[in-house]
Amino acid sequence: MKRINLLALFIIICSLNNLSAQDAATLSSPYKFNTAKYNWYFSWGYNLDWYSKSDIHFSDTRRNGNYDFVIENAKAEDRPGIRDVFSTNISIPQYSFRIGFFGGAKRDWGFEFNYDHAKYVVSNGQTVRFRGKYFGKEYDQDTIVGKPFLAFEHTNGANFAMFMATKRKDIFHTANGNHWLSLIGRAGGGFVFPRTDCTINDMRRDDQFHVAGYIIGLDGGLRYDFHHRIFFENEAKFSFVNYTSALLPYQGRARHHFWAFEYIFTLGYNF
Repeated sequence: MKRINLLALFIIICSLNNLSAQDAATLSSPYKFNTAKYNWYFSWGYNLDWYSKSDIHFSDTRRNGNYDFVIENAKAEDRPGIRDVFSTNISIPQYSFRIGFFGGAKRDWGFEFNYDHAKYVVSNGQTVRFRGKYFGKEYDQDTIVGKPFLAFEHTNGANFAMFMATKRKDIFHTANGNHWLSLIGRAGGGFVFPRTDCTINDMRRDDQFHVAGYIIGLDGGLRYDFHHRIFFENEAKFSFVNYTSALLPYQGRARHHFWAFEYIFTLGYNF
C-alpha cells in the first residue's frame, strides 16, 4: 500500500514538473495582462553622464552686440548629486523617467518617451582658445574659463527629451514567469529643453526653460521584471546633442554640439 502511495506521489510530481515545463515554453513575456492590446509601464531613476569636448559659439544677437566669440575644445562635466537623493527633493539630482508600452504577440516591440534631467557644466579653471569680439576688443589667444569673463552650464537641466522605438529580447525566465531577465534596445530622437545658467562679463542669466535644439541616440540595457509588476533596469545611452539656441545675457544665444554617454538606472512599474 505504501509503495502504491509513493508511486502515485511520484507520478503527481512528474506531472506538475511537465506542466511547469510546458508553461515555461509557452510564456512569451513578463506581463500577465495579455488580454490588453498593449502593456504600459512607467519608471524613475538617475543618471551619470560624460561629454566630449566642444567648440561653443557665444553671440549677442542685438544689432551692434557686445560679443561674438568662440571657445574651442571646451571640457564639460555633469553634476549628478545622487548622494543627496535622500536629503533633498528627488527631482534635484540628475533624474531620468520613462513612460511607454510593449505590444505584439510576444510583447517585445514598443514605444517610449524618456526624459533625462542631465546637467552640463563647462569646467571652470580650464584653458581654452578664445577667438572673436568681446566688449569692444578682438581676441585670438588662450584664456581661462571662469567668472567674471565666462561661466556656462545647463544645470537646471541639459534636459534630453526623446521618443524611442523599443525592442525587448528574452534572456531567461523562471517557469512561473515571476522572474524575467531581458535585453532592451532603443533608438530615436527628440529635443533638448534646457534652462541655461550663463555669466558673461559679470552679467548673469538663468531664467527660462525652452526648446533649444535636438538630440538623437541609441541605448541598450538589461531589465529584470519581478512578479510581473516591478522591474529594475540598467542602461547605457550614446547620443549626439546639438544646442542651436541656448539663452545668454544681453539677449545672446549659444550654439554647440557634442557626444554624450549616459549610465542610467531606473525602478519601474508595469500597469
